[in-house]
Amino acid sequence: MGAMSAATSPSQPEPRATPHRAGFACFVGRPNAGKSTLTNALVGTKVAITSNRPQTTRHTVRGIVHRPDAQLVLVDTPGLHKPRTLLGERLNDVVRTTWAEVDVIGFCLPADQKLGPGDRFIAGELAGIKKTPKIAIVTKTDLVDSQQLAEQLIAVDRLGKELGIEWAEIVPVSATEGNQVGLLADLLAPLLPESPALYPEGDLTDEPEQVMVAELIREAALEGVRDELPHSIAVVVEEMLPREGRPADRPLLDIHANLYIERPSQKGIIIGPKGKRLKEVGTKSRKHIEALLGTPVFLDLHVKVAKDWQRDPKQLRKLGF
Repeated sequence: MGAMSAATSPSQPEPRATPHRAGFACFVGRPNAGKSTLTNALVGTKVAITSNRPQTTRHTVRGIVHRPDAQLVLVDTPGLHKPRTLLGERLNDVVRTTWAEVDVIGFCLPADQKLGPGDRFIAGELAGIKKTPKIAIVTKTDLVDSQQLAEQLIAVDRLGKELGIEWAEIVPVSATEGNQVGLLADLLAPLLPESPALYPEGDLTDEPEQVMVAELIREAALEGVRDELPHSIAVVVEEMLPREGRPADRPLLDIHANLYIERPSQKGIIIGPKGKRLKEVGTKSRKHIEALLGTPVFLDLHVKVAKDWQRDPKQLRKLGF
């Protein structure tokens, strides 16, 4: 009773403004569920590698959403999948560790595809992580009509009930059209712990620049390559150095990078007739790198064969996995 009367007494201080929150979120979902595109839409700039090819995100790229009331750090884990190789197993371990460490998990399910065994597999794994709040995000809503969307939302709700997952929210979004992306950020923010900002205002990602540069090159190299290459490309940036003797107002950054493939037969595919394809990869990735780093770049790209690197622990370590 006392507490109640105290609360009404006129001498009480004004109620405090809502506390600032900050924390980590990760988007999960089967390959191609729209996780990276959503990350980019929320952050408002291109940080995670996007490609219409499954399993292209390998590094934990963090995009950072700065808001007046909250700071949301997006950890982009690789898709969880049934491992076929040593690399696959290692990726899955990374995924589970990440899930246990974040403050909120967003489970991405594309609106245009029926829930399948892949979704159930991941949902089953999620059900085992009890403490972390989970939001179900139905992505790619621009590809379906309202009837299809309604059916998918009901199916997602049912999936949660079946597996004992309590969805904090179920949100439909279209990252490509920017639909409900702001709403998603509004729903994620209150699920974060009270905390001052974890990163300075200007930061968009805490990945070392070299890793991001390597990802941009890898993304350009993946585009338009026949299906046999998706995994067999690894990019290592050997060095990034400012060119000496340049005037202060006209800097140039020299970047030397190696594109590793598994077999000599793949070299021709990457290089293309008369080196045309490799040149395109260079031109395209250089534009993205210059936009990212805000400085002119000279990019020196070489293609090398690292035999069966996906199955060889020593090579995996060298290539940063």
